[in-house]
Amino acid sequence: MPVPPQRRYIGTRQRRALLFLAGIPFGATDTAISANGVTRETLACLIRAGLATAQREIKARGQTVGRVRITEAGRRAIEGY
Repeated sequence: MPVPPQRRYIGTRQRRALLFLAGIPFGATDTAISANGVTRETLACLIRAGLATAQREIKARGQTVGRVRITEAGRRAIEGY
């Protein structure tokens, strides 16, 4: 018999950050995340847990922009809230 997936406990900061990311379909930039009060430590925790992903994009004139997106696991983690 298959084992049901465990419900992941996320703290208030992580939940707030995930809700913020869930509202931005193409991912949030570093600047937008910082302006919303989400710390780098919180983001690192979410990325390590597989609830968010980060990637770098190279824009015009060689400018690098980081984007963070919520994953499906992150969406499932905030479903009950």
